[in-house]
Amino acid sequence: MAEGLKIATIGGGSSYTPELIEGFIKRASELPVREINLVDVEEGKEKLEIVGNLARRMVEKAGLDIKINTTLDRRQAIKDADFVTTQFRVGGIDARIRDERIPLKYGVLGQETTGPGGFAKALRTIPVILDICNDIKELAPNAWLINFTNPSGIVTETVLKYTDIKIIGLCNVPINMVSSVAKMLNAPMEKVFIRFAGLNHLVWGMKVFHEGRDMTERLIEKFVLNSESMKNIPELDWDPDLIKSLGMLPCPYHRYYYMSDAMLEKAKKSASGEGTRGEVVKKVERELFDLYKNPELYIKPPQLEKRGGALYSDAACNLINSIVNDRRDIQVVNVRNNGTILDLPENVAIETNCVIDKNGAHPLSIGHVPVKIRGLMQIVKAYEELTVEAGVTGDYNTALQALTIHPLVPSVETAKKILDDIIRENKGYLPQFK
Repeated sequence: MAEGLKIATIGGGSSYTPELIEGFIKRASELPVREINLVDVEEGKEKLEIVGNLARRMVEKAGLDIKINTTLDRRQAIKDADFVTTQFRVGGIDARIRDERIPLKYGVLGQETTGPGGFAKALRTIPVILDICNDIKELAPNAWLINFTNPSGIVTETVLKYTDIKIIGLCNVPINMVSSVAKMLNAPMEKVFIRFAGLNHLVWGMKVFHEGRDMTERLIEKFVLNSESMKNIPELDWDPDLIKSLGMLPCPYHRYYYMSDAMLEKAKKSASGEGTRGEVVKKVERELFDLYKNPELYIKPPQLEKRGGALYSDAACNLINSIVNDRRDIQVVNVRNNGTILDLPENVAIETNCVIDKNGAHPLSIGHVPVKIRGLMQIVKAYEELTVEAGVTGDYNTALQALTIHPLVPSVETAKKILDDIIRENKGYLPQFK
């Protein structure tokens, strides 16, 4: 590693890639990257070349000697890599649009990572991530897998349970929550510490500190007046009584659980108007790639913010930096529970504050969580455990149970209809259900 790092990015043709490149450029003085291999599938070839060229211009403009390779040969990209980052979407945005529309047909929320939409995405992703892990085991056995592919918690848990690859799961929700709180407190981000506990896209900010002072109560007041959402989640004001009774900060995805009626109405309205979030993203992506093509562009364009991946590069590159430089700082990632949250099984993935050093992520003990969040956390985790099992085995009964117990699915009748549609409409992507 002395002569510089080799990074393989799976899903390199993603519109998020300039985020990642910017993150490496910003940290060039402490993170010596020698080579970045952007890899994608045949369908993503054109996007991969466009993004690859932009990445080369960015690196050149920064005056750095980083080799950017674009390839469709995943094995070649992974060979001898120090880090493999994953940010792919099996089936592309069209599959996402189906994930959003199938549940809506039956009056159920369809969302990219939550509920039946996230379930469908997980089933498509699990065979591919396990395949990638086989390649890593053979071609780069010492590599770290940094997973940003959604649903990140479920994907991370699959790898933790079914492989011995070194994986840390990542999401930009916690870092964006810290950023929002910092703005509310008029403070720099590094002075704000939030004690996070929960699951990916179901994480609570249990305590908020500013320069060591507990600001939780003050923040709750501010939060009610000034709540921020994320770009890929419809903007709906939080119910003030909900936030006060909760006494902690919900993440934007909690709107799907705590405000499901309003969110469902909003989703139905969008679907029959401007389109589902996936359909909107498809337009945003087209505009972004038109921008990326411009040979005069050599920075990450501000329009990328609309895509919903804000601060992703900070999360990913901070993590890699802390592993490489043994920094022992605290970051919020997805790791094996191992008794951190006593209300969940040992072997599942959780999202929480961890000390990051050269040996990976070490979670800070939480103990039992308050009863008001325990039930929702446990049932969503049970759904995730069943989803992992169904995704690996292709067992219809396990899949049916996973969907039936999900809080957003009202009954087994509805679960069955949605599941049958998902399997039928994703035939080419679900080899495990053959």
